[in-house]
Amino acid sequence: MRVTARGAGLCAAAVALLATGLPLGYPHLAVVGTACLVALAFAGGYVWWRPRLTVTREVEPDRVMRGESSTVTLHVGNSSRLRGATLIAHDRCGAAAVPVPLLRLTAGGTTTAGYPVPTARRGVVTIGPLRVVRRDPLGLLALSRGYGGVSTVWVYPKVHHLSAVPSGVARSLDGRFDRVPHGSITFDTLREYVVGDELRHVHWRTTARIGELMVREHLDTSLPRLVVLLDDRLAAYPDRDRDRQSAHFESACEGAASIVMAAFREELPVVLRLVSGAHAGGRGSRGFLDLLAEAEPHDDDRLDTTVAELRTRRAGDTLIYLTGPGGAADLGRVGTLRGAYATVVVGAFGVDEAPAALDRLVVLTARDGVDFASAWDGVRSW
Repeated sequence: MRVTARGAGLCAAAVALLATGLPLGYPHLAVVGTACLVALAFAGGYVWWRPRLTVTREVEPDRVMRGESSTVTLHVGNSSRLRGATLIAHDRCGAAAVPVPLLRLTAGGTTTAGYPVPTARRGVVTIGPLRVVRRDPLGLLALSRGYGGVSTVWVYPKVHHLSAVPSGVARSLDGRFDRVPHGSITFDTLREYVVGDELRHVHWRTTARIGELMVREHLDTSLPRLVVLLDDRLAAYPDRDRDRQSAHFESACEGAASIVMAAFREELPVVLRLVSGAHAGGRGSRGFLDLLAEAEPHDDDRLDTTVAELRTRRAGDTLIYLTGPGGAADLGRVGTLRGAYATVVVGAFGVDEAPAALDRLVVLTARDGVDFASAWDGVRSW
């Protein structure tokens, strides 16, 4: 409950009138002071009454690319017997509060309000709850309550078309042996049986040992397995503003999203990792893009730890490292992975010239996501 300026003045007047009228014997002042207290008590009881509201929120769509449109539709119903004529509502949308008109919401009535979600900036936009403020007729007190749940909108980075992807390197239990034009199916892992799996792929020895059906999963070893490493260290993006937003980090996220979507278009396995430790993998693009929408620069520097993990747990053939101008000095640390990966590609955003002494690394310098896509397609051989 919040006391308005008018309510605070009336309360101060009541104290002054009672403190003067009672001790000095001025009954008229005491009566006026008592009337002020009665008005405050009435206001407290009025705003304390909780209207029975039903709030339904629809967000369509809840996942969009940066700049695309997303709309919130609110359905607010008054199931109480009293008219909520003094209700003022705001729906929280990110950092803003969007006003929702409820002044004519009668008993049993329903009102619908809609507004666009701001998608000009990549990120996760939290919507709700609906804050309803009830005021008394005299404007002395105000009480705010929350209604409805919370919805989320993921704003993905822009995706730029990439016409090329690195060629594959065949793998086997004997290690990498050559680039091949044809598929080579080999055993990859064991997993639990799901409806639809072929029974000829059941691994009966493991099934008998653990008591559950286990099947062999194979992969085409001639296909490249791309590992995208996005640098999300604050030190790599010195151009960030007061809100810790960096244009070069946004461009790096666009580059990562473009590579991921190009890999899915070519049906190539891909893994996305952030230097901070978060990662995404699998066959659906939603997890990758959700991670990129949630990504924010962090203070801690885990580059050495991440490089060590990628060296010991090699997840693919081609490593693509995306960083900003502050990370150009650390490319030598990433270059140590050249022995574990057949190809190491570096995307340096905000860097005018490629750093020297980076032997056997493909370094692409770019100003933004569009420039990176052009530089990527300009590589003749990986």
